[in-house]
Amino acid sequence: MENTHILFWLLKDIAWCMVWRPLGLAMVVPTLGIALIIAWRTRALASELAHNLAIVFWITANSYWMTSEFFGFDTVHVTPTITGKHLALVPFLIGLGILLWYYLVTKPRENREAQTATL
Repeated sequence: MENTHILFWLLKDIAWCMVWRPLGLAMVVPTLGIALIIAWRTRALASELAHNLAIVFWITANSYWMTSEFFGFDTVHVTPTITGKHLALVPFLIGLGILLWYYLVTKPRENREAQTATL
């Protein structure tokens, strides 16, 4: 499943690069769908879940960015300094936040618990 996920992801990004709108938009569904399934299957392992959720938000941001370019609202100003493309930062930052939480809070807690268990 993970290998198929990479295939769909590459097809989506190639379609984006080549401005093949129908293929790019069609590949969002399997790319994001498989990423969600992978995240769900790894939910019992904090490290895997954090990284896979970050990937889900990365693909979401990437897909939104692609869509904004395909439909021409990437340069539309939402505020004087923020364009439609900049809104992709929201899911990018959510993914980054998940990873920061994992590395700054969850992982150190896991390490402390593992050290306590071995004493």
